[in-house]
Amino acid sequence: MTIAPAKAGWRFRQPSVIPGFGLTLGFSLAYLTLIILIPLSGLVWRSAALGWADFWAIATDRRTLNALEISFGTAFIAAAVNVVFGTLVAWVLVRYRFPGRRIVDAMVDLPFALPTAVAGIALTTLYAPNGWIGHLLAPLGIKVAYTPLGIVVALVFIGLPFVVRTVQPIMEEIDKEVEEAAATLGANRFQIITRILFPGLSPAIVTGFSLAFARGVGEYGSVIFIAGNLPYKSEIAPLLIVIRLEEYNYPAATAIAAIMLLLSFSMLLVINLAQSWSRKRYG
Repeated sequence: MTIAPAKAGWRFRQPSVIPGFGLTLGFSLAYLTLIILIPLSGLVWRSAALGWADFWAIATDRRTLNALEISFGTAFIAAAVNVVFGTLVAWVLVRYRFPGRRIVDAMVDLPFALPTAVAGIALTTLYAPNGWIGHLLAPLGIKVAYTPLGIVVALVFIGLPFVVRTVQPIMEEIDKEVEEAAATLGANRFQIITRILFPGLSPAIVTGFSLAFARGVGEYGSVIFIAGNLPYKSEIAPLLIVIRLEEYNYPAATAIAAIMLLLSFSMLLVINLAQSWSRKRYG
């Protein structure tokens, strides 16, 4: 007589030969709670203490809205620019061999190692009206430093490595033979990019975009020097929070921070949903 195997019920975790699940899970949850959940909970609690009327008054203040628009708008534009040029840089580093390739590859990580304040000062020196690049753009009527365009330049600088380092490993896994086979079957370059390369790279591109965007929204050190910090024109939301703290207006500072948290979470949620859809469609 044979005994039918018992049906496997729902399990919290899959069986594994590697021990230590309980210890590592407990450490992860404790770390997540202490570093992320408790500070965010304190921020939400302090903002909720304002009351809906006061919170809404701060959220709809013209200076607050302008600062949020500049922060999120410039971060989005910079991340979009980084998607294009970051993918091209990754393509060059993966597909071509040329003298100085290792130096270029190392320079991609320079924004990671360079202090943000140093980057901001260097960019301001270059793009100021009397700077090396700024004085060339001035006769054309293009002003970079002390404008939102300068903020975009700074965010492009600090966000480029996120796209390159996210796309580069995936691009290395795509064999050249696949592209060559498509070319021998009559596909042109545009078809090879859109039908062969892009489906496999799209999840990594979306991830790089979300990382560059998230970094740009909260960036402070490299922006305040080149932005000019003019209210209603080139003032970013993180700087406005610092100003409110220096004025000892803690409720306004926490309210602006809570609004940034809500907007960032919403946009990253949309990006993650798009990334999940891309993975399901293209694999």
